[in-house]
Amino acid sequence: MSLHEVRLDAMKKNWDVIVLGTGGVGSASLMHLARRGVQVLGLDQHPPAHAFGSSHGETRIIRKAYFEHPNYVPLLLRSYELWDDLGAASGRDDLFVRTGLLQVGPADGVVVPGVMSAAAKHSLDLESVSKCPPYRIPEHCTAVLERDAGFLRVEDCVLEHLNLAQRAGAELMTGVVVQDWRAHAEGVVVSTSAGDFEADKLVITAGAWAPKLLSSLGVPMHIRRKALFWMAARMQSTAHLVSEGCPCFFYENAEGQFYGFPEITPGGGIKLACHSGGDVVDGPESLDRSLKSSDLTEIQSFVSQWLPEVSGEMLRHAVCMYTMSPDENFIIDKHPEHQQVVFAAGLSGHGFKFASVIGEIMADLALEGHTAHPAGFLGLSRFR
Repeated sequence: MSLHEVRLDAMKKNWDVIVLGTGGVGSASLMHLARRGVQVLGLDQHPPAHAFGSSHGETRIIRKAYFEHPNYVPLLLRSYELWDDLGAASGRDDLFVRTGLLQVGPADGVVVPGVMSAAAKHSLDLESVSKCPPYRIPEHCTAVLERDAGFLRVEDCVLEHLNLAQRAGAELMTGVVVQDWRAHAEGVVVSTSAGDFEADKLVITAGAWAPKLLSSLGVPMHIRRKALFWMAARMQSTAHLVSEGCPCFFYENAEGQFYGFPEITPGGGIKLACHSGGDVVDGPESLDRSLKSSDLTEIQSFVSQWLPEVSGEMLRHAVCMYTMSPDENFIIDKHPEHQQVVFAAGLSGHGFKFASVIGEIMADLALEGHTAHPAGFLGLSRFR
């Protein structure tokens, strides 16, 4: 696979659609738009599959029994189809790895009751379990296993979306800082460090940069710093390996919500992080990517209690961002004052698994003005 970028001096400046931000959702949007035959340009200040936003860190969990809100499940069903389609079109069977997902928490908590409610409403398969090596299940907790869950290889998914977008005729330009956009009767103008670009339609999928680009909406969004860790496995067994059938996990306890992944390759480490909490930062430019001892201590404490196959040794760490909406649900809609502008923002730390279907929704909204997907519950009207 080789991504190419259009030369600025050879590029037209008027497009059918411009996509701002080509990470998880933006890359999928670019592909869906290009496949519909429109002339589309993707703009990003960073290179493809970069590590400066929210779509990096090797893996993201994907699951159907959605504790956050059962209305997400129909979107997930389509998302599953699209991820499988991406793998087939790319000639890869490892973009979406179905490891299963163990979810553990108190019976009166948020996670397990929400998972069971979504599964009951949408007839999804769950298994109640009392043991699931190599993980420890507390006696006071309930545990369920969703076998059709797993993980996505996040950077690879972004790259394959971009590759297929370019095969379909999309253009990609990186190293371009978007300064502002404005709408007019005939379309939009995007002002950048490389000059102005015009298009009939605009798709804003800018992740942590979206609050600034969408400030006119009047919906407060904030950015949280989130640390990811890869911890060494105890090598007396191989029960923690993906190849041995080890599932991903999601725990809820008194300290918060923690998630993680089995070891993909021997010696690569078990990846885990705290899903809840996180320091609020002013913007992407002010994000502290250094290791904080408090982050590591929190993870080591969780490991010592619930992951007997994991040592307290950190192999490496990374930092990403959650862009939080006021109610922690996505915001997907057309701009109320400029119908030629559509956006997906405030994905609140649980959006990547939906990137494939949100890309399809962005193409629908930009080209048709509506979508058949049941995404109305994520619209702006809930804030009015």
